[in-house]
Amino acid sequence: MDLIIGAGISGLSYAAATKNDYLIIERDNEIGGYCKTVYSGDYVWDYSGHFFHFQREAIKDYVMSRLSEEEILKVRKFTQIYYKGRHVDFPFQMNIHQLEKEEFIDCLYDLFTIDDNAEINSFKSMLYAKFGKSIAEKFLIPYNEKLYATDLNKLDTDAMGRFFPYADKEQIIKNFRNSSNKSYNAFFLYPKRGVIKLVESVASHVDKSKISFNEWLVSVDMKSKTAVTNKRTIRFDNLISSAPFPRLLDMCGIEYDKSIYSWNKVLVFNLGFDKKGPETRNNWIYFPDRDVVFYRVGFYDNIIGQDKMSLYVEIGFNHEEEHVDVDQLLGRTLSDLHKVGIVTDQQLVASHHVMMDPAYVHITRKSEEDKLLKKKLLAEHDIYSIGRYGSWTYCSLEDNIHEAFELAEGVR
Repeated sequence: MDLIIGAGISGLSYAAATKNDYLIIERDNEIGGYCKTVYSGDYVWDYSGHFFHFQREAIKDYVMSRLSEEEILKVRKFTQIYYKGRHVDFPFQMNIHQLEKEEFIDCLYDLFTIDDNAEINSFKSMLYAKFGKSIAEKFLIPYNEKLYATDLNKLDTDAMGRFFPYADKEQIIKNFRNSSNKSYNAFFLYPKRGVIKLVESVASHVDKSKISFNEWLVSVDMKSKTAVTNKRTIRFDNLISSAPFPRLLDMCGIEYDKSIYSWNKVLVFNLGFDKKGPETRNNWIYFPDRDVVFYRVGFYDNIIGQDKMSLYVEIGFNHEEEHVDVDQLLGRTLSDLHKVGIVTDQQLVASHHVMMDPAYVHITRKSEEDKLLKKKLLAEHDIYSIGRYGSWTYCSLEDNIHEAFELAEGVR
């Protein structure tokens, strides 16, 4: 029997694909993990912004097969950066020509005087080496420091993988006249009733009687292949976990250097207002300014077509920051939303918040090396760690499904 830890997208995808008997244990009282949706009156909110940009047609067809076309929106992505009181198209490095003349010249000069022999040994040094001092310091460094809530010198050069919008000099110059802000997700799909509908589509392939809610893993004996939960002891043939990787190591009694695993946590405010705001085009906006508390604001009303402003607002913290005053931060958030012009005379009529911990993992050379060694050790005992947090990586929901399907094919 396969014991699956977590009824989020990874655990459900594995259960849907496996030919083995299985049991899913889920700490919460419902499926979804971080892909839950909250309904508050007319407002539809997710735990954070989750948008599908499928790269694999087979997975797209699988997920969409249980949903009607009327349920799914196909949205052309439009996003901008709020920079010094004006809006600049994203990505910043492709749109430096939209800056004031002097700043544009600074960016262009630094871009063309990059030291091609500069040492690249961290995410921060990569930003300087690829884009020059001005582009790095005007947007790429301050924004990512707000997002990751850490020193970027600690992160691996490829910490964001394919999700980082690289651009060479030729692409940047061409974009001056022929705007083509292409990225891995120029379009995205989104259910009108929230991301949980996509999770439910995957879950429709799962035997609901084999999900045990309000149950969580406490410890694992790798030799005897037994797992202790808050309710019982379970014998397993294979254990598939989507729990954060360091937590799984702790539960398995595996010693490791805790200092090499770090992450941020993100406080998400979902906010509903009594009427539409002045922003009618953007799907989300990035905020590198350190005087603004949030790093990103998303507009559900612009995505799903509502006549009242509906926002998600994200604030990043290092995981070691223990005390977070939610009420104080909500007041600061509303004040900053006024300051940047998103809120004018609209009144807040509904709100929700969630702390995602972990949110984005800090990918470093040491964590990657240790993760591979520990995953190999776990696999020798038929224990597999998958998903964004189980694989301790930066990935999409589609990547999670793909990883789960591949594992299900290989585990017997």
